Formats: sequence, C-alpha cells, structure tokens
Amino acid sequence: MTATLEREFDVIVIGAGAVGENVADRVVQGGLTAVLVEAELVGGECSYWACMPSKALLRPGTALHGAQTVPGAGEAVTRTLDASAVLRRRDYFTSNWQDDSQVKWVEDSGIELIRGRGRLTGPRAVEVSGRDGVTYLLTARHAVVLSTGSAPAVPPIPGLAGLDYWTTREATSAHSVPQSLLVLGGGVAGTELAQAFARLGAAVTLVARGGLLSMYPKDAAELVLAGLRADGVDVRLGTGTESVSRDDGSFTVALADGAIVSAERLLVTTGRHPALDGLGLETVGLGSGDGKVPPLRTDSTGLVQGTDVDGSHDGGNGSWLYAVGDAAGKVMLTHQGKYSARATGDAIAARAKGELEGTPAPWSRYAQTANEHAVPNVVFTDPELASIGRSVEQARKDGYNVSSVEIPISVAGSSLHSEHYDGWAQLVVDEDKKVLLGATFAGPDVAELLHAATIAVVGQVPLDRLWHAVPSYPTVSEVWLRLLEEYGL
Repeated sequence: MTATLEREFDVIVIGAGAVGENVADRVVQGGLTAVLVEAELVGGECSYWACMPSKALLRPGTALHGAQTVPGAGEAVTRTLDASAVLRRRDYFTSNWQDDSQVKWVEDSGIELIRGRGRLTGPRAVEVSGRDGVTYLLTARHAVVLSTGSAPAVPPIPGLAGLDYWTTREATSAHSVPQSLLVLGGGVAGTELAQAFARLGAAVTLVARGGLLSMYPKDAAELVLAGLRADGVDVRLGTGTESVSRDDGSFTVALADGAIVSAERLLVTTGRHPALDGLGLETVGLGSGDGKVPPLRTDSTGLVQGTDVDGSHDGGNGSWLYAVGDAAGKVMLTHQGKYSARATGDAIAARAKGELEGTPAPWSRYAQTANEHAVPNVVFTDPELASIGRSVEQARKDGYNVSSVEIPISVAGSSLHSEHYDGWAQLVVDEDKKVLLGATFAGPDVAELLHAATIAVVGQVPLDRLWHAVPSYPTVSEVWLRLLEEYGL
C-alpha cells in the first residue's frame, strides 16, 4: 500500500534546475517557505547535459587552436586533442552526474527537496509521485512555480521514430567519440557540438534545412561556417532530410537534394519546446487534457495568465501560478532563466507581504524587462559569436528608427591575439534616442566583449557618452572605438 503524506508550503517549485533553484532561494530569502520537486538531478539540464558539459567539450579544442595560431606557441604544440582527457574533464564539470553538492546547497539554503514527479491537481495543489514510494499531496499558500525546462523537438522525418539517435543529452554525456557523426540542425547546439566532435576526432557532417545560425547576421555566421569547414566539418545547408534508416550499426540519411549520408551516430538538434506535458495543466483550465499544452502566457513577473489560475476555484484568492525559464517559452537560455527566476521569486515574496500589487514598473526588481530588450547570447564555437539586444530586422519590426554600423575587427589587440585574426562587429542604433538597441561580435574570444555591450543596451547609455568609455590599448575592445568612429563620433 502506497503511503500518502500531506504537506503545506508557501511556495512549491516544480523543477530543481538552475532556474528553479533561484526561484526557491529568492522566496526563502524573502521570508517564505519553499519546496523543490525534482524527478531527476538537482541542478537540471544545464549542469549535466547542456551548458557545462558542452562548454567543457569545446574549450580544449579552442585552447589548442588558440595556441596554434600564435607564432612561438604554435611551434611548441605538436599534438592533437587527447579525447579521453577531454571526456574526463567533462565528467569533472558534471560531477560525474551526481548531484550531492547541489542537494547540500538546497538544504543549506533552507529549501526542502522532494524527489519525484509533480503534477497539478487543482489550484495551488500539487501531487508528487515520490521516488521513495510516498505520494505527497502538497498545497501552496501563495504560489506554484513551473520550472520544468524544455525538451527536444523531434522532427517528423520518416524512419526516425524508434531509432536510438542522439539528442543533445546523449551527445554531451557520450563516453566515447564516434568515428563519424551526422548532425541534423544548424542552430546553436548543432553547430557547437559539430565542432566539438570534429576536434575530438570524429568525421562530422552537418545538415540544415536553412542556413547556419540563421538568427544571427550573415557576416557573423559566415565566420563560424568557415571555422567549421576549417575543422573538416562537411556542412550542407539549404537541404532537408527525406528519411532516416539504420542498418549494420550505422545511420543512413537521404537528403532532399538526392544525396545519401551515413554515419555511426546521428545527432538531432532541431529545436526545443517547453516541457509542460504531464503537469496537469488541464486541471486549472490550461491545456485540453489530451496531452497537448499550448504555450503559456505570462506577465513580466512570470505570472501565468489563464482561465482558472486566477483563484476562481479557490475562493477568489488571487493569481498563484507562475512559469519561469524554458517552461515559460520566451527565452531559452540559462542565464536569462536565472534572471527571470530572481525577479519572479522577489515578486512572489513581495505579493505575499502585500508590498506588490498589479504590474510592476519596467526595469524594477520584480519585472523581467531584459527579456524583451536585452538578451545576451554566446555561441561558443571557434570563432565565437556573441550578441545582445535587437538585430536590425527586429528593431525595424518593432517600430524603431534604426541604423547600423559594421566593421571587421582589425585592431592592435586582435593582431596581437593571433595570426590572421578574422572578426566582425556590428552596432544597432536607435536614431531617435541615440542609444544602442543591439550589438553583435564574431571572432576568437569575443564573448568577453559582450557584457560591455549588455551594460550599454540595458543602461541606454547615449552614444556621445559611450564615446568617453576609452578602451585599453592594445586590447580587442578597441573595436568599440572604431565602431563609434565609423558611426561618426
């Protein structure tokens, strides 16, 4: 007979990844009680199957290539990557897929943890099928927060269903390097992992229906494309996948252009969607009950908008359901999810104390305003691609009077950085306010330029004041001066 235990908390957070941890931490700091419900590892996708392991796989190849491009260092570097050593380092950064340290942090922070799968059963009510065999019936006094992350989108390719292909999870946790790898998808994950495995010794083919990194300016994406091809990646763009089959231990893919490609492993990276299935959202009027859950609508604090989440089944006690991070479906990036979680946690605590009513002001500690205006993103390939804010096309679509300035990154700092440094930079300018709306950098190590651009966009620093932010010489940051000069300052 299954034991049943009833518990009550101020806040219930379903999902103990980095985003859920931050929500729970902020509400506890605000004087409330919180419980994290997690079916897998505390720390979530980023810690074990995404950000950390993928960057651990990429960094050794970037460091080796960086040394090889500097005379004096290049002559001393004669070996290729030691794949087994790279994988051991990756294992270290994932804590060997053990979450002991994360659990200790949760406990030390005054947050309770229940291991199991949680689902809504009504307003403020969550049922957890505990891994300890106990069924937990939880009630939230103030809020339930969905922080369940995202899941891979599976394309409807004939023959794919039922095959043991890789998603990003299997790729980042692989314990050996395949002789050959076929990557479907030209987005960030596909591009990063294609280069990582090519540098680890696999023969890699990347296939994309459209362009490579098509959400970024073409000039920037072209530098990454050149980097992949220099590493031997066979990049095939503008072609779809007609069918997939597996025989004799290898995958065979028929492409729309008539080509046939085979590889030992197949990696599918064709996007992700919020992981909302099985959460019982139909019990509060969200979703149809047939397993299909539409995208959630949330306000600037993460509060879910919908029929029964306003407390109408709970005596009219007000809204209570929040969604943050990938589950909210707005910006699927760990750092932005953690930012949203901090704002959401603070808003929940403030509402519980009667200190926040209605919609908070933009850029206040309770509002996720940066999600609309200033999302930083880095593609950790070699060369890197880093961007913040709006592109030219997005700015025009949003009604701004916009201009842009683009130049190659060719300054003393880049010349000293490495031989034949090839980079590109762009600023997107609001011509009415004379402030930055966005910026993009492409080239080796440009990720370290991004936070300056983020501050400029978030702070709406006027260009004539930004001109007085003198970059140190000789650094790659001197490109800021050249961009402003090109603009006319």
